[in-house]
Amino acid sequence: MQVIIVLIAASLLVALGFLAAYLWAVKSGQYDDKYTPSIRILFDENKKAKDTGKKSS
Repeated sequence: MQVIIVLIAASLLVALGFLAAYLWAVKSGQYDDKYTPSIRILFDENKKAKDTGKKSS
């Protein structure tokens, strides 16, 4: 029974570590992408044309 408590505590510690790392990445601007959304529409047709070309081959 004590092993289960230790494993639960360890898993909560790891999960809190991942949560802290995620929040740090968001606050530091790791997910801010101001360039790609503005050009995404330009490459949308090329991607669809390539996909349809692969399906017909």
